[in-house]
Amino acid sequence: MNKKPYLLLSAALFAVPASIANANDRYATPPAVTLSPDIASPWVLQLKQTGQNGKKPRVGLVEAKPKAVRKVKKRKTIWGTKKKVAKKRTVRATGIFAGLNTAPARVAPQTTQRKKKKLTYYRVPSAKPRANQSPAQRELDPKWFPQNVSYQSKHKPGTIIIDTNTRFLYLIGSNGQARRYGVGVGKEGFEWTGTEKVTRKAEWPSWTPPKEMILRERKKGRELPAFMPGGPANPMGARAIYLGSTLYRIHGTNQPWTIGQAVSSGCIRMRNEDVMDLYERVKHGAKVIVS
Repeated sequence: MNKKPYLLLSAALFAVPASIANANDRYATPPAVTLSPDIASPWVLQLKQTGQNGKKPRVGLVEAKPKAVRKVKKRKTIWGTKKKVAKKRTVRATGIFAGLNTAPARVAPQTTQRKKKKLTYYRVPSAKPRANQSPAQRELDPKWFPQNVSYQSKHKPGTIIIDTNTRFLYLIGSNGQARRYGVGVGKEGFEWTGTEKVTRKAEWPSWTPPKEMILRERKKGRELPAFMPGGPANPMGARAIYLGSTLYRIHGTNQPWTIGQAVSSGCIRMRNEDVMDLYERVKHGAKVIVS
């Protein structure tokens, strides 16, 4: 028997058709797609929408543009206070995005405490009075300060004696003693002498300049107010002791450096602290002698 036809028949029965083999490959797991780094690095696979007119979206490769690096400004440093500084940290991309420029990531601000500088204080010595200083800057001679002195007088205690030549006021005490104060007296042309009584006492008195004084000062280019309430700026000062029915008073001043000088319009002026001391010691009806 010839075996050649038998072998051909067997091969035909057991042979798998080519069309059947191709159909089975459809359900097999396809191999992974690997892109070349030269293609994947500068490009990103992106789904682009062409519009809303019914057209289907298309898939394409577009160039990946790196985001601009955000600059972080440091806050101004305030001495002795806390400051916050945001540091930059670069995030490295991996995979197909490796090599692309990425924006720096912000991290939580760190709080730092700046050490305060230790300050050194120096005591500046007090300046001595100079000849070119204004009267307000000169120190008052201590001899004008209140002090108890020996004073023989025939007048009873409580009497006030004002010596306009030496610019001292004496409050007569007992046992040949008196309390002496430095005063300012009337300037040339405004001196006066006489005996009066204390008729009134006032704290922080108001001031109503006489018409004669207003006209006199106006000629000098100085305009006086018609009335000024009591206060530190008032020329009458902290206290006033009224003498009889005259316009003269023993009062304080807002110009203490004028004590010991002839500068007033006839009134007897004292330092505020001195007239306050005298105010508590003198009584209504006390005799006042101006010589």
